[in-house]
Amino acid sequence: MNLGIDNLPSACDVLVIGAGPAGSAAAITLARAGLDVVLVDQHAFPRDKVCGDALIPDAHHACAKLGVLDEVMAQAQASGFVGCIGPRGGRVDVPGLLAVLPRKQLDLIVCRAAVAAGARMFAPARFTAPIEASGRVVGATLHHGDITREVRARWVLLATGAVPQALLAAGMSSRHTPSGVALRGYVRCDAMVGRVTALEIVWHRALAPGYGWIFPCRDGVFNIGVGIADSHNEHKDGKLTKREVNLRQVMNDFQKVYEPARELMQGGTLLGPMKGAPLRCTLEGARYTRPGLLVIGEAAGSTYSFTGEGIGKAFETGIHAAEAVLAGGAKLEADAAVDTRVRADYEARLLTLKPRFDLYQRANIVNRHPWLADLLIWRANRSPRTVRRMSGVLNETSNPGNLVSVKGFTRLFLDRG
Repeated sequence: MNLGIDNLPSACDVLVIGAGPAGSAAAITLARAGLDVVLVDQHAFPRDKVCGDALIPDAHHACAKLGVLDEVMAQAQASGFVGCIGPRGGRVDVPGLLAVLPRKQLDLIVCRAAVAAGARMFAPARFTAPIEASGRVVGATLHHGDITREVRARWVLLATGAVPQALLAAGMSSRHTPSGVALRGYVRCDAMVGRVTALEIVWHRALAPGYGWIFPCRDGVFNIGVGIADSHNEHKDGKLTKREVNLRQVMNDFQKVYEPARELMQGGTLLGPMKGAPLRCTLEGARYTRPGLLVIGEAAGSTYSFTGEGIGKAFETGIHAAEAVLAGGAKLEADAAVDTRVRADYEARLLTLKPRFDLYQRANIVNRHPWLADLLIWRANRSPRTVRRMSGVLNETSNPGNLVSVKGFTRLFLDRG
């Protein structure tokens, strides 16, 4: 693993750019089917990745499909609940299949699984431009230091995350700004072990239009952070611009309004600096395909806007892209009919996911108006059926938008179960 860029081959069946959950999931699926897969990343592994690190049921299911769930859970901190905390201090624990594993460990596991399946991993190697012929992407130019290499491929899968430079270079970006922003850090605090056991999410007017979180990892370490939804949705001079928000101030406010956050930061040891990152949400902001190229993972906007969770859906988009390529036939020679079939298949798969992303976007109203969280929590503590519906959101059997619509709130008060 981490073969240097000078070892890159000149050609392969599929070139996967980005070795996070989406890219590695695609590489595993393709390599197991016998294709010659080259996987590259701009960073040598293991490497850090700014994330909340939460694994909700869709991530568990994807890991099981990829054959890495046992290894993931052997290193993760399992939890049975998401603790939802409102501005007035009300709380409801929503049951679900949950765990927390830092991305440095998770991404290494799935990347190694890709290599074990037969993919060849090269890093660091940064994507700089697609190689095109007759209007089709036929490979990519990769760069590191003073070395530049070209790799020809039947298909290129772009899994480069939320930062837009690669999308721009590939001509696939339809939105240069992110959907949201987040700031997180790791804190070791033995005193909080046993006190924070659920994945805690906190809403408060001081954090609007976002939220704060504390997620327990193993060995007395906690992932703590804040996220802002719709961070770049204000229009100015016809363009999307960033809201006037300081994430570090929001983090300070989180500690002021939520005592466990304050105790964790004051009584624990910060393991490295707090780090920020952009989010690309709602399957928006990028073209999904062009001849010879598929965009997957957060580059395609695979993060849910309401919760900021994106690991499971990143896995899914990578698997979908790989399955579309396999169903279409990954011949080394260009074939327009195969191109059309693969692109249509992949885009159709993403469009089946899009309604759920839209519902999470609708649920963003809670981030903008956190008093709605108080109302929902108040009702959930009086209605087991409401808790089951909230758990259904985690398990993807209930729609999050339905909980916070006018009709949904009406049902909350009519529901006597």
